[in-house]
Amino acid sequence: MEPIDLNRRLIMLTSMLSAFAPELAQASPIDANETFVLSREQIKYEPWAAGPPHSGEMAPLYGDVNKPGLYLVMMKWNPGWFSAPHTYATHRIQVVVSGTWWVNSGPDFAPHEAVPVPAGGFVKRAARTPHYDGVPGHVKEPVVVAVFGMGPVDLQLSDPGKPAWRQA
Repeated sequence: MEPIDLNRRLIMLTSMLSAFAPELAQASPIDANETFVLSREQIKYEPWAAGPPHSGEMAPLYGDVNKPGLYLVMMKWNPGWFSAPHTYATHRIQVVVSGTWWVNSGPDFAPHEAVPVPAGGFVKRAARTPHYDGVPGHVKEPVVVAVFGMGPVDLQLSDPGKPAWRQA
């Protein structure tokens, strides 16, 4: 076999392998000005400023919930904590990324009546309608929820005389 035939066969084999195993092909670097990528490990969660210690964390990914415009945040709820019934000025859409989130509507706090929404589930909150959500204490793992909406959210408690966070 001549060396030239071997080179041709290697080129053909490499081309065929890259078609069947794209992860072997080399990609050009991504221009962060055009496509920004943040891996799950790079997302920085910080404790909720207004929440009790160990109740949950938030990672702002785009925009600001308190300023006009679109926002996207990741919220991590720890077991044993629910928000008190509250409303927002604008609609919010949410997707459960991991775990199970428990949600309910109305101004009366009844966490035992909350509906479980497992990973992959979708929740839409209509503007200025009372609701609450969280993770019951018997659950072992936190839930992570991606929250998208238009700011400012203008959170209003249904009963400002009661705590904004409740253990359940």
